[in-house]
Order: sequence, then structure tokens, then C-alpha cells
Amino acid sequence: MARSLRADLHAHPGRCFLAGLPGDDAQVRVMGGSQLDAAQADLREGGMGLVSFATVSDLRVLGLRESGLYAQRAFEPGEAWADHVRQVEALRDFSARDGVRLVLTPDDLERAQQEGALGLLATCEGADFLEGSLDKLACAHADGVRSITLVHYRVNELGDIQTESPVHGGLTPFGADVVREMNRLRMVVDLAHATWDVTRDVLDRSSHPVMISHSHLASGPESHPRLLSHEHARAVARDGGLIGAWPSGVRCESFDDFLDEILRLVDLLGAGAVAIGTDMDGNYKPVVTRYAQYPDLATGLSERGLSVEEVDGLLGGNFERLFREVAG
Repeated sequence: MARSLRADLHAHPGRCFLAGLPGDDAQVRVMGGSQLDAAQADLREGGMGLVSFATVSDLRVLGLRESGLYAQRAFEPGEAWADHVRQVEALRDFSARDGVRLVLTPDDLERAQQEGALGLLATCEGADFLEGSLDKLACAHADGVRSITLVHYRVNELGDIQTESPVHGGLTPFGADVVREMNRLRMVVDLAHATWDVTRDVLDRSSHPVMISHSHLASGPESHPRLLSHEHARAVARDGGLIGAWPSGVRCESFDDFLDEILRLVDLLGAGAVAIGTDMDGNYKPVVTRYAQYPDLATGLSERGLSVEEVDGLLGGNFERLFREVAG
């Protein structure tokens, strides 16, 4: 590589999930609409080489309550798939811009690095758009999607989520079929938002390592449900997977807190099992709000005793390794 890769396992740059919605749409009025132009400038300033641009599969049914986001209603037939198509088309349009390359394979990533271009990894947060159909998974792959978070804030047809009471008791038979097909298609399985039971079931079935793209270690009995026990995190790392450190107000109140949380993960799992998943432009009380802060991450981690090789791995190299292993 011409330079050390800077990567983000999970993000929504410029609120990409809103692109293509009309200005009078209710969610656009609340969130302010998509800002992809500003995001592209920030990505360039941060020197980013590979960034997940995540759709939000359950976007149209999400509501907000005191405890956070939740699915406030059922989907209409075909609604989830139609909204998925809108979001993926917006990502493909953005990937056609100057200085941006859609990354489908490790070779695409290497070419983007050599050209100094941003590698766009099309991902989906939630597999709700499948609507129970493996054929739709093949369509998503053909459209360029290379990673899917199996569940989000809706208990869907694949399994249970961390923020709602269990319904399925783990991964469903359809969820197992999806994991098997994602392995065949060489797509990265993301278990963010999934319960420990779902994670364990996936690890038992997956022939490739997986990731939890954005989370942290739990601390104490009153810990937030989105966080991970040591057993949960170790199981993913033991199979060669990654945990993406998450700069969220769920766990952090400052940038220094985020550095502390990264080091907690490193101490437990080793530097090779940790990466960064910013949840950019879709995060809760974020302490990393711009990609221009990536150099500050490198400086802060170095000052806390990590080697250059460990820092480069955390900020991009570890995900490059995973992507080559799964998608190569």
C-alpha cells in the first residue's frame, strides 16, 4: 500500500440513508436531510481510505422513546425492500463521483489506495430489506453490498436484538440460511445490535470471521444493553473477528474517554482484534464528529503506548486483513 489505510467499519457519512428523499419527508424534516458534499470534504481531510456507507434497513418504521430508537410499527408489504433500493442507488451514485471508488473486492481496495481515492464499502444496517427472501440477498450483492448487519432496532426475521426482549431465542432458521449464503457470496457478517445468543449461533455456523462493527465492553451490572460482556467480545475475536470501538455517548463523554475504551478492548483482545466503527452522522452523543479527528486518534493512541504497527492496524489494517480473508 502507498500509505497506511485509514478505515471505518461502520458509518453513515452525510446521513447517506436520507439521500433521495423529498424535502418534505418527515424524517428529512427532523434530521435535516443528506449532506454528502460536506461528508466528502471531511473524508478527504481525514485521509480516509475505506469507509462503510451504511443504509438503514428499518429506517421507515423507527420511532424514538425514552430508552432510544425502536420499531414503532410493522412494515407494509414491499416497503423495506423499496427503501433499501432507494438507499443503495444513492450510494452507487455517490461512488461514481471523482475521487470515490466502490469497493467490491480486496483488489478494488488496493487500486483505490494506489489512486489516493476513497474506497466506499456499501453496507446495510439491518437485513430487514430481505423480507424473508434469499433472492433479495443475491440482488443486494449484485448491487455492490459487501457487509450486512443482521439486525438493527427491529426484531426481524433473522434474530433477536440487544435492545428488546428476546423473541426467537437466538438466530432463526432463516437467519442461519442468510449467514450461510453471505459466506458463499463472501460478504462480511456484522453482529452489531445482535444478542449474545444470536452471536453464538452465528459463530457456530459461519465459515468466515465476523465483526461487531460498533460497540464497547460493558462495565457493571447497570451497563447499557448495546455493550458487550468479555465473553461476547472474546468469542468474536477468538474466531479471527473484529470489534469496532464506538465513540458514542452510550459509553464516552469525551475524546479521551474514547481512547480509554479503545485501550480496554486492546487489553482484553489484543490490538489485532480491534478497529474503529464511528457510526458517523448516525451516532448518539458522539465524541468523534469529523473524520478530521482520525489523526488525533493516531496521536492519542501512540501517546498511550501503542506501537506504530498497532495504531495502523487499529485505524485500518485490521479491517483490511478481515476484508481480504472474507472477500478475497
